[in-house]
Amino acid sequence: MEDIRVLIVDDSALMRNLIGKIIDATPGLKIADKAMNGRFALQKLDRVAPDVIVLDLEMPEMNGIEFLRELKKQNIKIPVVILSSIAKEGAKITMDCLELGACDFITKPSGSESANLNTVSETLSKMLLAYGRRHQIETGTRGGEERRSISEAYKTPLPKPITGVAAEPQKEEKPKAQREPGNIQIIAIGISTGGPNALRQVFASIDKDLPQPIVVVQHMPPGFTKEFASSLDKICPLEVKEAEDGDLIKPGRVLIAPGGKHLVVEKRSLAAVAKVIDAPPQSGHKPSVDVLFESVAKEYQNHALGIIMTGMGKDGAQNITKLFTEGSRTIGQDEASSVVYGMPRVAWEMGGVMEQVSLDNMASVINRYGREFA
Repeated sequence: MEDIRVLIVDDSALMRNLIGKIIDATPGLKIADKAMNGRFALQKLDRVAPDVIVLDLEMPEMNGIEFLRELKKQNIKIPVVILSSIAKEGAKITMDCLELGACDFITKPSGSESANLNTVSETLSKMLLAYGRRHQIETGTRGGEERRSISEAYKTPLPKPITGVAAEPQKEEKPKAQREPGNIQIIAIGISTGGPNALRQVFASIDKDLPQPIVVVQHMPPGFTKEFASSLDKICPLEVKEAEDGDLIKPGRVLIAPGGKHLVVEKRSLAAVAKVIDAPPQSGHKPSVDVLFESVAKEYQNHALGIIMTGMGKDGAQNITKLFTEGSRTIGQDEASSVVYGMPRVAWEMGGVMEQVSLDNMASVINRYGREFA
C-alpha cells in the first residue's frame, strides 16, 4: 500500500519540524516536501505530487488564503488541511479558506502542554490519512480492495454480527422501534471529520420552505463555530447561526452547536428552545452529537429526523439508535461519500440507522422527508 505523501507549508521552521515528526511517526504517511510559504509550495507541486497538504495561514510572500485562491484558479484539486491559531481573526480567515476549498482545519498546539500536543498530533495524523487516502482513491491510485481496507482502519471495534443458522440470544439485542414514526417536527444532524465541506454542500441545496428547524453538532473547537455558522448562512436559504442559550427552535432556522459547549433542545408550553450547557465531554467530544440526539429523543420521541454523517469514532451512534427506538426516522451517510466512515458505520451496525444516503443525495432526501412527513 503506497504511503500518503504530505506537503508541509509553514513559515515556522519549528512547526515544519514538529509536523514532520508527527508524519514520520505515523504509519502510512510520508513527507513529500516542506515549503516556507505558498509561493514555494506552488513551485513544488508538480515535482513532489502530494496527496494532501498541511497549510499555515499567516506566511510571507503568499499566505494560506492566497495559496488556496491560486489552487482554485489553476483547478488543482489536492486536499488541504489548515493549521490555524485560535485567535478570532484566525477563525474568520479559516472559514474563508474552507469557502475556497480547504477540507478541514485544526487549531495549532497552544504552548508546550504535552496533552494538547498529543491531541493535535493524533487528530492531524488521522485527518491526513483520511483526506490523503481519499485523494488517492479519487485519482485512481487505489482500487476497491484498498478502499475497503482504508475503511477498516477507522472502525471502532464492535461485536461480530450474528450470522448463519445458530439463533443466539444476542440477536434480540438488535433495536426495534417502540412506536410508528410520527410527523417530523425537528431535524438533528451530527457530523465530524469532513463535516465543514459536507455541510456546505447540504445546506446550499436545502429548500427555503423546509417546514422543520434544524439543529447541528459539528465537532469544532471554541472560537470557530460562530464564523462557521456565518459562512453557511451566506449559502443557505435558511437562517444559520451559532446557537445561543434560549434561542427559539423554529422553521427557517439552523442552529449550530457552539464549540466547547453542548447543545440540547427543550420543549416548553409555547415554543421549543435551545439550551447551551457547559458540561463534561461525552463520547470524547464537546459539543457531543450524543448529547444533542439524547435530548431530541427525550423531547420529540418519534417526531424527529436524526442524521449521522462523516466522522471518526462513534459519537452519536448510541443516541441516534435511541432516536430510532423512540420511533423517529434516522439516516446515515454512506461509506463511499464519507471522508471517514466511522460515526455512521457504528450507527449502522448498531441498527440505529434506517437508510444510508450519499452526500450528493443528502439534501434532496432531507427536503423530501421534510415535505412528506411534515
